[in-house]
Amino acid sequence: MRSPPRARRLLSTAIAVGGLVATTVLGYQLGGHTALRQQTALAQQQLQLQAQALDQRIERYRALPQLLALDPDLRAAVAAPVDAPTRDRLNRRLEEANRTAQASTLTLIGADGTAIAASNWRTLGSNVGERYAFRPYVQQALREGSGRFYGIGVTTGVPGYFLSEALRDADGRAVGVIVIKLELTQYEERWPYARNVMLASDRYGIVFLASRPEWRYRLLTPLTTSAREELEATRQYGTQPLRPFVGTIGADALARIDNPAMPGRWLWQRTPLADTDWTLHLLQDATPIAIAAWQWAGIAGVSWIALVFVVLFAQQRLRLGALRRRSREELETLVRQHAQELRTAKDGLVAAAQEADTGLSRRLAHLPQGVVIIDARLRIVAWNARYIELFRFPPDLVRVGTPIEDVFRYNARRGLLGPGPVEEAIERRLDHLRSGKPHARESEKSDGTVLEIRGNPLPDGGFVTSYADITAYKNTARELRTLADALEQRIAERTADLEQARREAEAANRQKGRFAAAAVHDLLQPLNAARMFVSALRARLPGAEARNIVDSIESALSAQDGILTSLLDVSRLESGTLQTDVRDVPLGPVLEALAREAGVLAQARGLQLDAVPTRAWVRSDPMLLRRLVQNFLSNAVRYTAHGRILLGCRREGASLRIEVHDTGPGIAPNRQREIFEEFRRLDDGGGDDRGVGLGLSIVERIARLLGHRIDLRSQPGVGSVFSVTVPRVAPGDAAPLPAPETADTDDAPLRGRRVWCIDDDPHVCAATRLLLARWECEVPLADGPEAALAAAAPGQAPELVLLDVRMGAYDGPTLLTSLCERWQATPLVLLVTAEPDPDLRARAREAGWGYLAKPVRPPALRAAMTQLLLRG
Repeated sequence: MRSPPRARRLLSTAIAVGGLVATTVLGYQLGGHTALRQQTALAQQQLQLQAQALDQRIERYRALPQLLALDPDLRAAVAAPVDAPTRDRLNRRLEEANRTAQASTLTLIGADGTAIAASNWRTLGSNVGERYAFRPYVQQALREGSGRFYGIGVTTGVPGYFLSEALRDADGRAVGVIVIKLELTQYEERWPYARNVMLASDRYGIVFLASRPEWRYRLLTPLTTSAREELEATRQYGTQPLRPFVGTIGADALARIDNPAMPGRWLWQRTPLADTDWTLHLLQDATPIAIAAWQWAGIAGVSWIALVFVVLFAQQRLRLGALRRRSREELETLVRQHAQELRTAKDGLVAAAQEADTGLSRRLAHLPQGVVIIDARLRIVAWNARYIELFRFPPDLVRVGTPIEDVFRYNARRGLLGPGPVEEAIERRLDHLRSGKPHARESEKSDGTVLEIRGNPLPDGGFVTSYADITAYKNTARELRTLADALEQRIAERTADLEQARREAEAANRQKGRFAAAAVHDLLQPLNAARMFVSALRARLPGAEARNIVDSIESALSAQDGILTSLLDVSRLESGTLQTDVRDVPLGPVLEALAREAGVLAQARGLQLDAVPTRAWVRSDPMLLRRLVQNFLSNAVRYTAHGRILLGCRREGASLRIEVHDTGPGIAPNRQREIFEEFRRLDDGGGDDRGVGLGLSIVERIARLLGHRIDLRSQPGVGSVFSVTVPRVAPGDAAPLPAPETADTDDAPLRGRRVWCIDDDPHVCAATRLLLARWECEVPLADGPEAALAAAAPGQAPELVLLDVRMGAYDGPTLLTSLCERWQATPLVLLVTAEPDPDLRARAREAGWGYLAKPVRPPALRAAMTQLLLRG
């Protein structure tokens, strides 16, 4: 048998080794669990913060579609067909609202799911005209009143979160949807995790937001057949491939991730996002958890070893004196306890004696306010030093038992109780204390100190009153009021300055318009005379070479006329003075006339121009639409060296797209927006007639004014397609076409006709007289307004009057009234003017007059005169 000491040593050794292993394992597990709890709590806090941030970002825009859904204009727009001006106004309104809200896109959708207007209407990838009926946010809004959906945009290809709200008519039926799109990809860029990974998944477990790109569009769980069918029907993620996630997640949320490859173990935490079917995920590197577990295991092992050595050392040192030391420690403990109790009792007695003697309360000393307490007999029982400091009382005034009335009387002698009889003021305060009602007021002392006084009754009778110095607060409030008044004054002055600047800008704009009109009038007058002189000269020249020179002069004058007209159009479009006449017009006659005019130029350059006939009707301004398409054709002829040009139309839903195809050099993608700027032109146009680069600039402005969409498709080396999209309408009664310009071969309708020419420009009068004489007209007068008034006499009225409008101090129509009174007759009238006023053209049409814009081509003048004389 082993001796007892040896057995005890073996037992002690076994206990020491077993304890070391046990404490190490326990420390490892405890450290791992503790670190796991800490990391989990931290991860949950981070998830909650990110969830709140994402929810706040969405909530920031949630009210906007609800507010727009109440807009009467938007509700009226989806309840009835929308014309081009209304669509343009809606587009601009949504564009301004979207710019203010700083969202991605605002879209107005009809009950059939077609986008009526959108804030991105200016871009080539506009939502306008697209159908979104298959999108859940449209179906939810029409069915339930509101909807939300995350997906990749079918038009823009940009992912975003869609918030929708139904627009209802007077009967409460859903007639349309207003949708706002938020791009949340900017939000994921703000996730500041260098080693960790943040994810957001939808109800199918598809990751659509991720701080690392390789996680985006991962499947966290397999998709069911119904889920795949729904994703295909809604086109939620477009053509993006959905890749599976490969890995394992344990019950303790520790995961191993194989695809995408992420070595090591990761702590995977998740939390649902309020008011959505989304889940936020946070993947944290679990290495710190393992490190913490091993640290705890090491600390536990070292602690156990230290404990074992301490125990062994203590056993050797304290074995013999254990009982004696224990007895002495117990006695010392008892002595210390009794001494502490005696000191506590002594301190309490001393404090009580001091408080009873002086009235100064240590419980009130820390308060920043002055405090005084009185009993039911209105005598002072306690106060603090701040109370004495605020009122600067003498040392012997405030004592325990002093009546509060003595304090009031002392303050009254110093004028602190205000004006009026002293006794009444003292009695009023004593009555208030006796009533036991709480009070709060402010009092200002003679030195400017402002005190806030608050009084409250005590449960057993008596009153406690506090005095707080609020002078600094009052001074700050006064300074803030002064600053606010100064700011209001500055805002008022700035507003007045801005209003004055606005009035000056409007006046300058009006002056600019008047100057432009006057300048154009003065520039067109000599051009008009020059073209008439050239026309008269051409008929008198015998040789073909001389006629060719005259034709070159007329071509140069026509080019100058085109430049002036373009500059005037740009000025009127920029200033907003160009009036539109939008109505239903047949498109066929307009395109046929343009094809005839451009066909002559194309044939001269060896090109083939084909036009596809159409019987469609559109809603537009016929003159401006003609000018727009004419610019397309002019550019096609100018920049096409060989090949053909095609003019035609394509139907596009409720719209019609007018297209001009050419086989020119094409336009590089980086220059396709540049060509719509003023004075920009391509360098590879043929010939010398490349223009000054105003045509497409005018096209862009006319399209914006009419609410039409301009598109360009071009491929270098192949050709270009310019198009304009206009609203299509049902056919109506076509207006009669203007009479074509006839050739110079037949002047019989004008032979022997008496014609007056009234113009304030002598050159125009001389040229017109010469031209009319060539047509065998009688021209009794070709002069200014004064000469016309002097020559007018009863019975001598001409058959036709060629009349200018603005002639210095004279107005053409007003002058005509005076002449008719003198003639006692009313002749036919042809207005020949450089005034670009649409109202003047309408006035001439109502009065039955003819109308020609300067500079006038002789064939056009002869045709207009012939038409008037034959009609009259």
